[in-house]
Amino acid sequence: MTDPQTDCARLIAQLLATRFVPRTAPLAQRALIDIDFRVEVERRLAESGLRLLANPFAEHLAVALHHDAEQAVFGLGATWLNNNFGLTRDGVALLVLLWALIVLPKRERQWSRDADQQSDMFGAAKPLPAAAEAARGIAESTLRADYADACGGWTRINMNLGILSRLGFIERRNKIIHEGPLLDLALDYETLAPRLIDGALADLLASKPPAAVPPAPTFASSAPPDTASLVKSAAAALNQDD
Repeated sequence: MTDPQTDCARLIAQLLATRFVPRTAPLAQRALIDIDFRVEVERRLAESGLRLLANPFAEHLAVALHHDAEQAVFGLGATWLNNNFGLTRDGVALLVLLWALIVLPKRERQWSRDADQQSDMFGAAKPLPAAAEAARGIAESTLRADYADACGGWTRINMNLGILSRLGFIERRNKIIHEGPLLDLALDYETLAPRLIDGALADLLASKPPAAVPPAPTFASSAPPDTASLVKSAAAALNQDD
């Protein structure tokens, strides 16, 4: 039988060294089902100013700065940093845009499946759709045609796509942009989704005459309207400065 203290150290070392660990890995699975082990891992991380990132919609676990430590890291300079990956303003805006195009509809499909299970007497026996099953990629050609002007041109987008891929936010396969291990972990859905849906899109709809206001979009099958407005509000949602 392995020592729980040693296993905690091993899992934290893996998370720090590789930045993310598949939830199917033995120690990751233990952190998800063993409450005492999870508490010890989180306690050790908190002592170092870190916290565990895990949600049932993502296929990996990762670590991030603890909220109490953010001031010490992001507030060191004259202006508040919006990330510690070295991403520029347009890189962060593209990241949030891809999150909105990939994660929002993925969550909707997963929640829809969960709702169906509640009305199905055998639903509890059906697993939640995995991220790879629920998430759908975005064609690079679509991103170029619909979003290049709003994101600084295709050259900048292509450069930032390479950076986001190396950081683990996205994966690029056969000219398709797929969700990476960190995309649904590093960006907090509970914080960001309302700012985009209730902020950017609510402002857009409020500017239309009452008779012309369409039903609120669900992101299920199409990109949000008014790309420039979304990108601008996405950047504002991450406290970027003009």
